[in-house]
Amino acid sequence: MFKKYETYLKLERGLSPNSIDAYLRDLEKLRNFAADENKSVLEISYADLQQFVARLCDIGIHPRSQARIISGIKSFYHYLLLDGYLETDPTELLESPKIGLKLPEVLSVEEIDAIIGSIDLSKPEGHRNRAMLEILYSCGLRVSELIHLRYADVYPREGFVKVEGKGSKQRLVPISDKALHEIKLYLPDRGKIVAQRGCEDLLFLNRRGGMLTRVMVFLIIKQQTALAGIHKTVSPHTFRHSFATHLLEGGANLRAIQAMLGHEKITTTEIYTHIDREFLRREILEHHPRVLHQL
Repeated sequence: MFKKYETYLKLERGLSPNSIDAYLRDLEKLRNFAADENKSVLEISYADLQQFVARLCDIGIHPRSQARIISGIKSFYHYLLLDGYLETDPTELLESPKIGLKLPEVLSVEEIDAIIGSIDLSKPEGHRNRAMLEILYSCGLRVSELIHLRYADVYPREGFVKVEGKGSKQRLVPISDKALHEIKLYLPDRGKIVAQRGCEDLLFLNRRGGMLTRVMVFLIIKQQTALAGIHKTVSPHTFRHSFATHLLEGGANLRAIQAMLGHEKITTTEIYTHIDREFLRREILEHHPRVLHQL
């Protein structure tokens, strides 16, 4: 049953290995709870699930993590219903905890320019780092999408990059002339690196010719943020949030932002409407500083 559910997540839902692992880890929490109650997961009732959620609260699980766990359990019981293991869904009335809106940190255009400008181009990795950060901001990529970006994914003449996001779903995202220029400046340095097997077509490589890690990109951004004298908690995702916010300030349609970010649900994108309220009192930018003029 559990192996079939894993196959369902992979083939029917098209989830990534990381997402599948997260679903299965959360399901394991329910399985352990059921074992403590001397029940199988097929015997779990709505009342049992309420007790399970109460236990998550008791041990200090954050409401956002609780919501994720409950979502995974709902998915599991939905599968059991579809596959005929159950006739009723015990999670039907199960509610997720209320989560307060936490607005993401957003950088101004000047702060982003300062961070990118703080990169020392005399260092071997200078042009690479500058191109990476420019792409993060110009295209709003996830860090995992950035490190997997390949030569063949960049279409300079058309002004787009092809991105493979969550669930192996592909999308086309406009790329700015500035980002393309930084890539062009980086390519001579990239040509001097002997790529490891399987990494030959990757755009960004580490010094040993292998794929960059998420941690490496995070550390690069953390270092450059400090050098720029910016006292904010900045991560690769901060560049993505800033990309979306600046697009919204420039008047971009929420659906267009949704498509560029690769959000499956429009509700995921709607958080940016809350960020915009303060800026609506000021003069709205006509265009996103890097991207919108190409749309």
